Amino acid sequence: MNKKPNVMIKGTKEGLTLHLNDQCSFYELKKELADKLSAHYRETEGTNLLTVNIQTGNRYLTEDQVEELKDIVRQKRNLVVNEVWSNVITKNDAEKLIDERNIETLTGVIRSGQVVEVSGDILIVGDVNPGGKVLAGGNIYILGSLKGIAHAGHNGNQEAVIVASKMVPSQLRIGESLNRAPDRVEEDDEHEMECAYVDDQGQIVVDRLQVLKHLRPNITSFKGGS
Repeated sequence: MNKKPNVMIKGTKEGLTLHLNDQCSFYELKKELADKLSAHYRETEGTNLLTVNIQTGNRYLTEDQVEELKDIVRQKRNLVVNEVWSNVITKNDAEKLIDERNIETLTGVIRSGQVVEVSGDILIVGDVNPGGKVLAGGNIYILGSLKGIAHAGHNGNQEAVIVASKMVPSQLRIGESLNRAPDRVEEDDEHEMECAYVDDQGQIVVDRLQVLKHLRPNITSFKGGS
């Protein structure tokens, strides 16, 4: 029975991808990586610079071990490491992901001068008055009037959305996109719940809440509308 190779090299349009066995010892892995890259280097010597992506599977690597792998690749003059990635994340990274996907609930009015900031999604049961500001790393849901500033996806998430029972903001921001909302007639008491999202042109669009289930089908933290 043939032993499974510890290193598999696959060529792509961008360069090379190295798939590393996550079951062998790190010593065995380094030795086979060096041997295979040496053989591959003889075949590709004199060619243009190739980028290398390293996939380590379910193996956790320390920063020093990552540098060791990079050094083995860098010894070949026509190879440069682009990325090292793994299926394993640290406890701190896992806690950060959980925090970003968490939805915080706040009941009350965000008044002028107040700034509320969260790392994930936020649900506000109340109004955001003119001069009030809400920043979220994820989505913003307001069961009330949005008359102040709302910035969803403030870490650069262009897929974030803003939802409000009454959408009359002074400013909307999603990711890197900015939109000063048009003037609206507030005397009309019949307001349909609305959402704001970034379209394919990078522009913020305000539309009926019902469009979200088609535009952002993965949003499950908040259910509303029909």
